[in-house]
Amino acid sequence: MVMVLALLVSGIVVLLVLLGLFVFGLRRRLIQRSGGTFDCSLRWDVTEPAADPPGKGWVYGVSRYSGDRIEWFRVFSYAYRPRRVLERDAIEVLERRAPHGDEELALLSDAVVLRCALRGTLLELAMSEDALTGFLAWLEAAPPGQRVNVA
Repeated sequence: MVMVLALLVSGIVVLLVLLGLFVFGLRRRLIQRSGGTFDCSLRWDVTEPAADPPGKGWVYGVSRYSGDRIEWFRVFSYAYRPRRVLERDAIEVLERRAPHGDEELALLSDAVVLRCALRGTLLELAMSEDALTGFLAWLEAAPPGQRVNVA
């Protein structure tokens, strides 16, 4: 009897883990379904470079172009809504640099880091060189009359 109960509980646990993995994969597929997505790590509300320990605070995510904004989703989450929304006319690129120190371990191997300002909040985005080219082109393709904030 105890053995049957243990097998039943183990089976339910395995089933729940598999269901969680399926929902996790389905969410990623739904986010990428409309196209225009790219891998993008984010570090939000960054203080001065000397005060931030290198490699700390980075969150791996997926970004999706959606008109005049970029929707950023955490990769390791079940939420279908974006965690952050970056509007084109509010993003100001301040600096472009290579990862240094422990950031090289926290980010994807070919990442480039952009230090940006978004309505007074400093943030950093890390993406591949190809994604960076697309991101900067998207920023520069602002409708007439909008200011372009590319360093």
